[in-house]
Amino acid sequence: MAADDLEALKAELERVKAENEALKKQRVPRAISFKVSAKGAVSVYGLGRFPVTLYKEQWLKLLELAGDLRKFIAAHESELKTRE
Repeated sequence: MAADDLEALKAELERVKAENEALKKQRVPRAISFKVSAKGAVSVYGLGRFPVTLYKEQWLKLLELAGDLRKFIAAHESELKTRE
């Protein structure tokens, strides 16, 4: 392989690496969506890598406790981490 070809490949590699980093920084968060699972549960997509799936009564119970959950999060703010 000629020196010019090697230099061209190195330059292309650097360009692609820079483009990849720029694309990572532009990552747009996915919209949250809901689906009914095959077993009849409610799946929430877009919060993480995998869906969060609970049955109807579990979601309704969790929604009833939303205020308590918010208080718990506020009380433990210093212990909790956020995703980046």
